[in-house]
Amino acid sequence: MILYDPSARTLTLHTRRTTYQMKADGYGVLLHTWYGPRVDGQDLSYLIGYADRGFSPNPREAAARRDYSLDTLPQEYSTCGVGDYRPASAAAEQPDGSLMLDLRYAGHEIREGKYSLDGLPAFFGGEGWQTLSVRLEDPHSGLAAELLYGVCERYDLITRAVVFTNEGRQPVLLRKAASLCLDLPSANLEFITFDGGHVRERGLNRSLLRPGVQSVGSVRGASSHQHNPFVMLCEPGAGEEHGLVYGAALVYSGNFLAEAERSQFETARLVLGIHPQHFGWSLAPGERFAAPEAAMVCSPDGFAGMTHRWHAAMRECLIRDPLHGARRPVLVNNWEATEFHFTAQRLVEIAREGAALGAELFVMDDGWFGKRDDDRSGLGDWVVNPQKLPGGLNALVRQVNGLGMRFGIWVEPEMVSEDSELYRAHPDWALGAPGRPQTLSRSQLVLDFTRREVRDCIYAALCRVLDSAPIAYVKWDVNRSLADVWSAALPAARQGEVFHRYILGVYEMMDRLRRDYPQILLEGCAGGGGRFDAGMLYYAPQIWCSDNTDAIDRLRIQYGTSFCYPVCAVGSHVSAVPNVHTGRTTSIETRGVVAMSGTFGYEMDLGRCTEAEKQVVRRQIEFFKRHCRLIQQGVYDRLSAPDDAFTAWQQTAPDGTEALASVVWGPVHAAGPFCAVRLRSLAPNKRYRVNGGGELYTGAALMTAGLPLPLPKHDYQAWQFYLQAEE
Repeated sequence: MILYDPSARTLTLHTRRTTYQMKADGYGVLLHTWYGPRVDGQDLSYLIGYADRGFSPNPREAAARRDYSLDTLPQEYSTCGVGDYRPASAAAEQPDGSLMLDLRYAGHEIREGKYSLDGLPAFFGGEGWQTLSVRLEDPHSGLAAELLYGVCERYDLITRAVVFTNEGRQPVLLRKAASLCLDLPSANLEFITFDGGHVRERGLNRSLLRPGVQSVGSVRGASSHQHNPFVMLCEPGAGEEHGLVYGAALVYSGNFLAEAERSQFETARLVLGIHPQHFGWSLAPGERFAAPEAAMVCSPDGFAGMTHRWHAAMRECLIRDPLHGARRPVLVNNWEATEFHFTAQRLVEIAREGAALGAELFVMDDGWFGKRDDDRSGLGDWVVNPQKLPGGLNALVRQVNGLGMRFGIWVEPEMVSEDSELYRAHPDWALGAPGRPQTLSRSQLVLDFTRREVRDCIYAALCRVLDSAPIAYVKWDVNRSLADVWSAALPAARQGEVFHRYILGVYEMMDRLRRDYPQILLEGCAGGGGRFDAGMLYYAPQIWCSDNTDAIDRLRIQYGTSFCYPVCAVGSHVSAVPNVHTGRTTSIETRGVVAMSGTFGYEMDLGRCTEAEKQVVRRQIEFFKRHCRLIQQGVYDRLSAPDDAFTAWQQTAPDGTEALASVVWGPVHAAGPFCAVRLRSLAPNKRYRVNGGGELYTGAALMTAGLPLPLPKHDYQAWQFYLQAEE
């Protein structure tokens, strides 16, 4: 619900549990007054303090007021060069070379439904959504900004975007165009980020917000393995079930920057958007630029409440699933079984073993196209390798379909090998500046997806492949970061647009793929989790969580991922042991429990399993099929952290009728303690039977006293406890 009070000039955005408010003051400055637990019927600007602060300047029109300064006031969208020295939301180089931008309130509009952004991913919705559009103008340059807010009451979600328009008579260069600015009255907060690297993505890092600016971001051309475009601020000591928590996610897959400052006056500011490094967008008179969407959730009841809101909102209002919520197929992928070295017969053998155990989708990974026997050649030549698949793709797919399995395929459309027919014909299609040697990574270069002719050529080649056989699944991979980012399609003065135009090109290609092949399930991948973000989920309803398939490492990766992203989006598979990345051996039971907290499948040759292991696999697949909706659509709770003696999590039906608790023990020590795990989200007055046993437990008892755990008999032992409420 969005309300405007003309007497107080306040705009108030209410969700079920939270309130967000801004106020246009007498000077046209749009002040931020509140974001937190719901407060009705109050102009909250009384919370803003005014005082004469040394070295905090005063705007000309407020010169008589020494207590009025942009440097001290909470602002809805901060600018630069006019007296606010905290992180700016926007910066622009004016025609005279000055770097000053002063945006003032010039009106607003409230409308039903949710705004959309051309060419960019965004949360969607009709009924239950409202949009607030606030117009800001810089009276000195003619640059205007439209602040867009989407309010979804049901999920306590507020989205934000900014559209800039040059209404002046001369060009303006946008140097920074962040999507979100949030000023909070107290800096006594913790800043939480999700960081790591390739094969160790999204580890949770938590520290007290210290004086100055702390930031995480990416200039790699992708949201990156190193830092995720989802961050949190919370009260010190906030936990799963208590404390005020703010979560902010950028719905974008390219370079980003999240800045959090503890100011000199003990206030806090969070700014999130496109990274300003390498960014500069030229706006001729009349031209517009839309910054990507950001989304916010405020939870007064800890991390669990925040996670519940994010998961529900993403499942219902961001992820466009071609299966429309139906169960995702259990897959078998051949990569870790064969890598590049396979024949059609070998692939059919792997598929046959999977089908016999209940798998439903076979995915052929890298190596099926062009001259592709290793990672040094073939990328860009999207034609079947006749030596590996002598009967062609359709012959292989028919054999796999004959086993009762659907067929999927791996592609890496954004990249090109120097040793490829495509590169030999079009070397200028790869990113790179004239006269400079290009930087190789994994022996490949990056295609210039800012150019329509490049995208059209690659898309046409992919279509020929997809039209040649009934393909149900596409894994879209990216295996390097961008470098040498220069495009022959743009003049020198506009090279700062290349990073963003590249991502727009990727989005355009993915949107075409979704439109032309609506039945195909698209999985995103970037060397695993290098592009695991809300923007990618708009196009790909699931993303390969990490190239690291070690079950114990995955506990930490999936734990961090779970704070924002829902289980149905997390690509997670069982792989062979010893694990290729860690050398660790864990049981097939433990690997299955961990992988089941995701889309579920097997990254291995199941034919090499023992008969006892095959029986376990068969039971795992049957269990997942039976409980898939609970696992992927249920309310998700973290019951412990990976640093604890055991790692535990739970999925619960929204009506509390059933739940699944999963537990993986750590290293076992002699004479270890007896432990119980406290469950959550159950119905307190219902009585639950655990794994079909004879004893009944009340939900209140299981949530307060806990569920006793068996003593582990070996390192990394795992259990699943299925709870069903009695009528």
